[in-house]
Amino acid sequence: MDYQAFTNDSLTMMYAAVRGTLAADDAAERQGSEPTFKVRDTPEWKKHAAALEFEMLRRGMLFEVIDWAEGGSLPL
Repeated sequence: MDYQAFTNDSLTMMYAAVRGTLAADDAAERQGSEPTFKVRDTPEWKKHAAALEFEMLRRGMLFEVIDWAEGGSLPL
């Protein structure tokens, strides 16, 4: 995907979508259900998030980094 072609707002929305699907999976697991999106188990999700982070950093955008190990996030 050509991340450079997207606007800052588009990058922000795509990153928020990754965060939202991860949160939905975590909530499902806390309730004892199978995660719907399997974000933590699917390498493509992490690759997508990393590519978004790279492009946002390249542009000097501020965002909260997803903490994949803990399910939280770190300010950046």
